[in-house]
Amino acid sequence: MIRDCEAEWVIIGHSERRHGLRETEELCGEKFQMALESGLRVVFCVGETWEERSAGRTHEVNSRQLAAGFAHVLVEHLDRVVLAYEPVWAIGTGRTASPDDAQAAHRAIRDFLGSLYDPRSVDALRIIYGGSVNASNARTLFAQPDIDGGLIGGASLKPADFLAIVAAASESTTTAAT
Repeated sequence: MIRDCEAEWVIIGHSERRHGLRETEELCGEKFQMALESGLRVVFCVGETWEERSAGRTHEVNSRQLAAGFAHVLVEHLDRVVLAYEPVWAIGTGRTASPDDAQAAHRAIRDFLGSLYDPRSVDALRIIYGGSVNASNARTLFAQPDIDGGLIGGASLKPADFLAIVAAASESTTTAAT
C-alpha cells in the first residue's frame, strides 16, 4: 500500500510505536525486512527509556534493538537505510543528550553494526540523532564525528527554528567535506 501511494521512505521503530503501541523488537525487525524487500527506504529508530538510561543500559538496549532489526538486512540494502538514535527520554520532555553522550551512543551503534557488516558499509551508513534537536543544540550535535544529521520533530513546525537546524546541518556537511 505504501508503494501504491508512491511513498519512498518509511520510519520503523519510532518511539511512539515501540513504546506507545508496544511494537516489539521482533515486529520492528520484520517490518524493516519487509520494507526493504518491497524496495522502500527505511529510517530505523532505536533508543532507550529514561529508566533504562538511568540504569546504565543505553548500549545494551540499543544493541538488542539493532540485533533484532538488522538480523536479516543484507549488506547490499544498507544504502537504503538511515539509522536514527532516538532516546525516548529526550522526546518532547525538554531533555536532550549532551553532545558527548549522543556521540557515545552513536559510536557504540556504529561499533555494534561493525560486528555485523564490513567497515566500509558501516562507515557509509548515516546515523542521525532524533532526541529533541532544536535551533540551539543542532550545531553542537551535528559537529560530533558520528552524528550524521537529525530526525527533526516538533522543531520542524517552527520555520525559523527549522531553518537554523538546516543551516547547522549544512555547515556540518560543508565542514566534513573539507
